[in-house]
Amino acid sequence: MRYRKAGHSDLQLSQLGLGCWALGGGSYWGESSPQEEKKLLHTAYDLGINYFDTAELYYDGKSETALGHAIKDLPRNRIVIGSKLFPTNAYKDKAIDHCEATLRRLDTDYLDIYMLHWPINSRSISVFTDDESLAEHPPKVEETVSDLLKLRDQGKILHIGVSNFGKHWMQEFERNNIQITVNQLPYNAFSRAIEYEVLPYCVQAGSGIIGYSVLMQGVLTDRYQSLDEMPAHYCRTRHFNHKRSPQSRHGESGCEEELNIARGKMQIIARDQGLSMSQLSINWAIRNDAITSMLVGTRNPERLKENAAGAAKSLSEEVYQAVNEITRPIKEIMGPQIDYYESPSNDRTIFSQSR
Repeated sequence: MRYRKAGHSDLQLSQLGLGCWALGGGSYWGESSPQEEKKLLHTAYDLGINYFDTAELYYDGKSETALGHAIKDLPRNRIVIGSKLFPTNAYKDKAIDHCEATLRRLDTDYLDIYMLHWPINSRSISVFTDDESLAEHPPKVEETVSDLLKLRDQGKILHIGVSNFGKHWMQEFERNNIQITVNQLPYNAFSRAIEYEVLPYCVQAGSGIIGYSVLMQGVLTDRYQSLDEMPAHYCRTRHFNHKRSPQSRHGESGCEEELNIARGKMQIIARDQGLSMSQLSINWAIRNDAITSMLVGTRNPERLKENAAGAAKSLSEEVYQAVNEITRPIKEIMGPQIDYYESPSNDRTIFSQSR
């Protein structure tokens, strides 16, 4: 396993990180047992994966609790834990209470990285709550920043990060004297919006990037022979026709024809390189030097080993550029909007109303 430094910080992350949303059971990913979860986390550690990512939002904290149990007998100083604070909980002093609750669930004294899960604006809040007063009066950035700095001063968090932040929101935090260690962003061969503006800005600002959705919930794997086989709740992004899922919010027609064409061409490349589709997809993502770590989300230790084996290889420049060209039509259709669940006019990552 190779490691990369997160931006200008001294934080070293494995190029492959484990996304822990699926820990703790629940209807979205299905049930799992503590024994299975412990085996998965220990397999990850043995593979050299040192970064484990969770959030208070994932199953109302159950993911954090499950992660805490699973890593209990691993050396704390050799693993990096990142969790995320939800915007509805970012009000003054409330952020401190929620961070401390996260620490209790994880059964640890500190978080290596504490991230704000989404920008603090009415649109990002309204998606996740029916309380109109919260959306109408979002937390003040200055107060959230004050709480995060207090937590860092107390040693409860070591690094401050963000998730799903466009350039505007990164600058808003930086104006309040926050050095953003990492920005966690969606990134895969079919979701390249960050390449337009956000990725270059992170490099300029000295912030690392933790990528998520590298396999696009199965699209960039060999699991499904066609998009029609995918569960409807996995098809909510702007890539898909909004009619595929009743949970879809973007109202667009998608680019499914382009997805199918690109998938077919990538499958040929993967076979020629002796890789699975998931290995090719992961390898393509970490080929970008600006990506500090790419999260993979699985509960299958053998699949994790397969993904790690793929990440250990290096794509040639020729193959890397071939995938870039194959997926360019999708990149151009999707455009620079990094919120793949909303229409461009409702993109939560750029909406600037902070209060």
